[in-house]
Amino acid sequence: MEKEQFYYDNKIVKMFLWATILWGIVGMIVGLTVALLFTFPGMLEFSGAENAISWLSFGRLRPLHTNAVIFAFVGNGIFLGTYYSTQRLLKARMFSDVLSRIHFWGWQAIIVAAAITLPLGLTTTKEYAELEWPIDLAVVFIWVVFGINLIGTIIKRRQRHIYVAIWFYIATIVTIAVLYIFNNLELPVTGFKSYSVYAGVQDALVQWWYGHNAVAFFLTTPILGLMYYFVPKVANRPVYSYRLSIIHFWTLIFLYIWAGPHHLLYTALPEWAQNLGTVFSVMLIFPSWGGMINGLLTLRGAWDKVRENPVLKFFVVAITGYGMATFEGPMLSFKNVNAIGHYTDWIIGHVHIGALAWNGFMISGIIYWLATKLWKTELYSTKLANTHFWIGTMGILFYAIPLYIAGFTQALMWKQFNPDGTLVYGNFLETVTEILPMYAMRAIGGTLYLTGFILLAVNVIMTAKAGSAVEDELAEAAPLKKISGKRIASEGFHTWLERKTILFTVLTTVAILIGGMVEIIPMILVKSNIPKITSVKPYTPLELEGRDIYMREGCNNCHSQMIRPFRNEVERYGEYSKAGEYVYDHPFLWGSRRTGPDVHRIGGKYNDNWHFNHMLDPRSTSPGSIMPRYSWLIKNNLNASDIEAKMKTLVKLGVPYSDEEIAGAKQKLMAQAKDIEGNLRQDPEFVKNYGSSNIQNKEIVALIAYLQRLGTDIKANDTKVLR
Repeated sequence: MEKEQFYYDNKIVKMFLWATILWGIVGMIVGLTVALLFTFPGMLEFSGAENAISWLSFGRLRPLHTNAVIFAFVGNGIFLGTYYSTQRLLKARMFSDVLSRIHFWGWQAIIVAAAITLPLGLTTTKEYAELEWPIDLAVVFIWVVFGINLIGTIIKRRQRHIYVAIWFYIATIVTIAVLYIFNNLELPVTGFKSYSVYAGVQDALVQWWYGHNAVAFFLTTPILGLMYYFVPKVANRPVYSYRLSIIHFWTLIFLYIWAGPHHLLYTALPEWAQNLGTVFSVMLIFPSWGGMINGLLTLRGAWDKVRENPVLKFFVVAITGYGMATFEGPMLSFKNVNAIGHYTDWIIGHVHIGALAWNGFMISGIIYWLATKLWKTELYSTKLANTHFWIGTMGILFYAIPLYIAGFTQALMWKQFNPDGTLVYGNFLETVTEILPMYAMRAIGGTLYLTGFILLAVNVIMTAKAGSAVEDELAEAAPLKKISGKRIASEGFHTWLERKTILFTVLTTVAILIGGMVEIIPMILVKSNIPKITSVKPYTPLELEGRDIYMREGCNNCHSQMIRPFRNEVERYGEYSKAGEYVYDHPFLWGSRRTGPDVHRIGGKYNDNWHFNHMLDPRSTSPGSIMPRYSWLIKNNLNASDIEAKMKTLVKLGVPYSDEEIAGAKQKLMAQAKDIEGNLRQDPEFVKNYGSSNIQNKEIVALIAYLQRLGTDIKANDTKVLR
């Protein structure tokens, strides 16, 4: 059969390669900065520059770091590998060069928008989904562009059967679209302010259905697709087992979607949902390790190449890191283990094994290999690549091991009791200062990892300078001859399915929808899942403004609002949290780590002056604290011009504000603010420092109102309010 000539689009691959390197360095620098803030909490504070400090506070930089690494670095790395491998696996140029360019520049614009808005405090606070609604719309649009481009390429392919890597790309396209849209359903209030349509427990379940599966279908399945293409390609060996790859794919995408509730064990989430998450999370180890085994055994007989080839070294550590992370995940889903790990730095170490080893090293290996292909030359320095490998590996160890130690130290100290039944470490700060050396070691690990990646950038730049640019690479392949859609007698079912792209995509969609529907639909429709508490009322206007400030400053990045039914937590914080307490929380703010203590019962625990001084200078109330100053809250005027719009939006979401309450919102806000200022003036030190200053219209007053409200709607052991 006569072959057709065509050209692969290498230019788009190069564009994503440079973007991956750039955003990798940026994301890692921000991550290192965040790590250093634990050891040097005041290093970014400048006298008289409160607004600049606010942009650089931990609560605002932390989501910037996670978004930069996940969506900018790994995201561009995924597109880099996908655009290169898809064209060669399907023997076709991408469906549309125009769509490829729209995808690239649109994605970079989204990253820049995130880099601007997150430090400004424009955030939804939902983990890995902090971007506000206009950017969400842009993400959905660009993802659709990517999907059309990929599916269009599959349709016009010259290769009859779609290879395993393409299966994972399809699953990624479909699932991320479903997850992102449903988790980010929100009602806008202003151009960059919205409220989640879900509240409390429902919001928590939907968020971690998304959050866990963002890890699964953005940080795992596409990288697995890249593994299935690049590992055999670099090693020049076939995939170890085609049958294992089939089992790996279908079991992974079906089971993964159920596992989100394991992030919410021992919380106010109904027991049945927690148990479902545990069961399916434990089962996940089988397909996950099946993929790891398939990847590693593909290198059987090629270990001499591994010793000589730095690219394969990166791949081996990456796949091993995937195996470690996917062992820990199911293990942490056991309730007794989760009771130790949750809210500790063990989880941070666990996450970074996946990010640094699995994602970072896999992408690094791909970049090194592609640099030689895209510029038609040898790598500038194999020695430099090997140096990167060893520095990066040491960085991973120096990063993760101290955090594992820190996590166990935190858990043991939190739970330790004296013989008389009191907590040994009643002051939460004691558990923080004990692990400060581990935070310093974590920063050293991050420095090593960043240094290695900078070496990669130098190596690739020098390789590109020495090589020749080939934007359009000539290729040829026979056109795909149409055959009957019926299954041929000698054809296996899955082989037949691999040429039925639409059916394959539909079955993939069904597989990923089942788990989410079983968990989420009953949570939304069955009212008994969230028992009502008659004493729980909506936030006052001032408290609502304070809650928005709490969200803007990213306080939920360090403080949880979920007291679990453990003896040590009830003793330390107060009555454990009930599902009905969160019915007006759009979004939920349960948090996922405790660098500071839980604040769900903080209302009334301290007077208003304590909160004022604590935000102005945490060391004045808590010597040795690593919490940053929030001095700008005392200087910034409270902007409550949108309070009526906020309340009207929440009414649409089921919060029972009356028309009279909305009409009188500003008057009620000012009256409550005046009361708080009156309380503050009871302290002679406050009067001495602030004299006749008008504090009642400052942001600090709204935040105090919110903090003093937390956990006060119910009293301990008061069963009369429950129904």
